[in-house]
Amino acid sequence: MDHLDDKDHLDDKDHRSLLGADCRILSAFHARGRDPRVASAARALSWAGEHGALWLAAGLVGAGVDGGRRGAWLRGTALTAGAHLVSMGVKRVVRRPRPAHVEPRVRTAGRHSFPSSHATSSAAAAVAYGALGAYAIPPLAAAMCLSRLVVGVHYPSDVAAGAALGALAACVGAGWVRGGGTHA
Repeated sequence: MDHLDDKDHLDDKDHRSLLGADCRILSAFHARGRDPRVASAARALSWAGEHGALWLAAGLVGAGVDGGRRGAWLRGTALTAGAHLVSMGVKRVVRRPRPAHVEPRVRTAGRHSFPSSHATSSAAAAVAYGALGAYAIPPLAAAMCLSRLVVGVHYPSDVAAGAALGALAACVGAGWVRGGGTHA
């Protein structure tokens, strides 16, 4: 039984060290926001990404200008919105508070941070729209994810989990986006 107690203790210690690393990495990125240009860009990305707005707009523009693949763009947009909604549901279950050790540079729509919904919709859009040839989206999505650290509203693990959730959703839905089933 002592062996199991030691294992639990090590797991708890590892957990604390991971949380410490999360805080240190966040603090390092947040410090980059002391440069007003960096802070301004991060705030702009944060605002544009609220509720996935940038990515939903990009998908609708893609559908408007690429008539031959309008359906694929609309399905990619729906998939991005769906991934965002799933991340919001996960937040309501996990209920991890936002970081308290840094001063946020933006207001947030909610109190919970895990996973980052900005990162979820960004990664979903990067995978879905990138597959449709929108090669500027993935680097912009990466910048969006990093902006959440610069503005101080997410731990790196929130962003990583959100990005993984969004990428997974887009990969699972890739066949649907490309072909739309039998009624493309």
